[in-house]
Amino acid sequence: MSFEPKQKIELDPPKDDIISLDYLSKCDGSHPDYPTYVAIKGTVFDVTGNKAYGPEGSYKVFAGKDASRALAQSSLKTEECRPEWEDLSDDHKKVLNDWYTFFSKRYNIKGKVEGAVTM
Repeated sequence: MSFEPKQKIELDPPKDDIISLDYLSKCDGSHPDYPTYVAIKGTVFDVTGNKAYGPEGSYKVFAGKDASRALAQSSLKTEECRPEWEDLSDDHKKVLNDWYTFFSKRYNIKGKVEGAVTM
């Protein structure tokens, strides 16, 4: 996986706002008045404008939730889109960390999921 975007992206400084699970769930790409967010390991990334995370997108399953477990396992299953990742194998944890790095070079960090354990 290439971590660097093809073209340099100017990102805003990361924010430390606390984002409730209720608000995050509304940021699933289906509500025009809300942004589209994906959380990884408790960190919330703004993927608004990327159609892949919109209602018709191939990655819509990740939008509006902490999808850490699914990303770690390269899974598109809704039931795997949950924040618990600590019990995964070291190989899966590496994949998850790679996804975190990939997102952090492309999308603005909007805050942390309320009550999340971030590492």
